[in-house]
Amino acid sequence: MGSSRRILGTVGLLSCLTLSALVPVADAAAPAPAPPAVRESPRVPFAQRYQAVQHGGVVRASNSSISCRSAESPQAEPCPEVQKGAAGVNGDFEMFYDEVDKDPDTYNSTRAELRVPRGAKVSYARLYWGGNLRVGEQKPPEDNGRVLVAEPGGAYKAVLADTVVGHHTDAGSDAYQASADVTPMVRKGGAGMWTVAQLNIAMGYSEVGAWGGWTLVVAYEHPQEPLRRISLWDGFESLAAGAGEAAGETVEIAGLNAPAGSAGRAGVVAYDGDRGTLGDSLTVTADSGRRISISDAENPFNDVMNSTITEFGRPSFVRQPEHMNNLGYDADVFDLSPALSGGARTLNFRFTGESQGQFLGVLFVQTDARR
Repeated sequence: MGSSRRILGTVGLLSCLTLSALVPVADAAAPAPAPPAVRESPRVPFAQRYQAVQHGGVVRASNSSISCRSAESPQAEPCPEVQKGAAGVNGDFEMFYDEVDKDPDTYNSTRAELRVPRGAKVSYARLYWGGNLRVGEQKPPEDNGRVLVAEPGGAYKAVLADTVVGHHTDAGSDAYQASADVTPMVRKGGAGMWTVAQLNIAMGYSEVGAWGGWTLVVAYEHPQEPLRRISLWDGFESLAAGAGEAAGETVEIAGLNAPAGSAGRAGVVAYDGDRGTLGDSLTVTADSGRRISISDAENPFNDVMNSTITEFGRPSFVRQPEHMNNLGYDADVFDLSPALSGGARTLNFRFTGESQGQFLGVLFVQTDARR
């Protein structure tokens, strides 16, 4: 996001289910089937997508789909240093697609490792993808609801959005997020390197900048793991530029019944957060009313959405490519244990926007449950 970025209003996506589809793709060169018509909404608030109490947990695989190619701002750090983790914003660079599959018929593709424990059964899996359609080029929104996905060692299949696609345009960006239930596909494909290609995002240079990526969230059962409550929420909200506390987004997760001293984790997917642009935060309030700031070594309390893909402040799975600064795409997992020290029936997650604004897409939570 460039320094002159201004986000107007709020944007949402979600609710209203339609039909999900996994369409085999013999080869990427074959004509792509037209995605089914999916509804769009200017704003759909966060809502619970999945919940379960079971022995097991939640994992995810994730990667960004576009990165810097050359600096356009004289103040910008060199692109290779930014990819290694230096501060940098997407609006300071010409951005170009990442491509790892060596297939001439795909124009972007990235991989990430899904670490489902051995002996686990996948109970639910959902793929999220999204980005900015207007940068140096304008991409057609008709392609928002379709990506290609390859399971470990497998061929591409088309995955089509099965819920309302949030799509919002303003003076600076043309943003969207789509998602689909991919439970049967993940049950079959299992652990390993998953590839997502043909994600609809624009490349090039603008003051707002390019961003985009994907996250696969997977809940699983395993008889040898603790009894846990798993909650998956999604939407697509804009945290307006300079909004601060007054216009943040709150997500309340109730019915947890987590005992004192519980372990827990919270995962967040967000778009267009800038590394080094301060003001964005994530706080959690439990029953006691004590508010805890959620942060870690790679995600400071006042720059929590800073283009990282981490777990408890560290890389936790293999990605191709594996940029540390993902220039506008976040998929982080945070330690919730401090917020659960006194137990909790309800957790309130409060997100506030950085000085330039950003988009919030997914929240998943895992907490210990009483037997």
